[in-house]
Amino acid sequence: MTGTNQATTATATYREAIKEALVEALDRDPRVFLMGEDVGRYGGCYAVTKGLLDRYGEERLRDTPLSESAFVGAGIGAALGGMRPIVEVMTVNFSLLALDQIMNNAATLRHMSGGQFEIPLVIRMATGAGRQLAAQHSHSLEGWYAHIPGIKVLAPATVEDARGMLWPALLDPNPVLIFEHADLYNSEGPLPADPAAIDIVSAKVRRPGTTLSCFTYGGSLRKALAAAEALAAEGIDMEVVDLRSLRPLDMPTILASLRRTHRALIVDEGWRSGSLSAEIAARLAEEAFYELDAPIARVCSAEVPIPYAKHLEEAAIPQPESIAAAARGLVGGKHG
Repeated sequence: MTGTNQATTATATYREAIKEALVEALDRDPRVFLMGEDVGRYGGCYAVTKGLLDRYGEERLRDTPLSESAFVGAGIGAALGGMRPIVEVMTVNFSLLALDQIMNNAATLRHMSGGQFEIPLVIRMATGAGRQLAAQHSHSLEGWYAHIPGIKVLAPATVEDARGMLWPALLDPNPVLIFEHADLYNSEGPLPADPAAIDIVSAKVRRPGTTLSCFTYGGSLRKALAAAEALAAEGIDMEVVDLRSLRPLDMPTILASLRRTHRALIVDEGWRSGSLSAEIAARLAEEAFYELDAPIARVCSAEVPIPYAKHLEEAAIPQPESIAAAARGLVGGKHG
């Protein structure tokens, strides 16, 4: 890392922040180990674990066969046995091959045992589009997992959150899924020299505002912030709330924001039908209908498999321009 004031805050990439978090966990607890496809000798498909095999050896950095069901199941068994496994799945699309293990085993065993068994398992995976990896590697399915009781679902959107969410996730007695947007790995941001653990059940207001509230997460956060800057020049003051935790949703923070602005825009890279955005919209209507001065608006991905062609991929997913356009339509000429 480099920075002008390295004693306090440095600049790091999202990838470096995750690697730092992995090193911290491996150093702090001998029960922690990492397993997944190409995490060892290759250094990870996104180069997050590069060099860690030489540092920790094959016992703690385990390359697995190309069988998500098998190695996620092995991670569940290791967690039941008292270990603290971190399982890396190459992409969210491939996690569907382990959905039986995640939903029918990891998410249920603590409940079915009456709390006798804990499942301190962390599953990391890349999600999202924007890198021309076509339909089998580019979808945003974290909203599906947020539907499942018994697990926590996190979506770090900043370098600091990428660094600080892992250790609290490992301490949780429930399985925790961490979705890392693939388009963020090269992004940079400030990282404190001594970063604090992140509260993994709380949303955070990234930009205060008074005209409307924008609720988003992961790779869409920076797009929402860019849209907010463009809107500010037009007199539209958009508050941007980073959800961070998709299950559980931090409804007190979400509702508090709505009560300040009285208009809600939800940006979700998942598909619109049956999406996380639909769940948030329904909760806002149920819990704060009379706070709304306008219908709830949503910006989601087009309901098609994510295209490979760059111009089509960009058109299919939320962009700053489409977010700003939705905000203008929501405000309807009433600024402030």
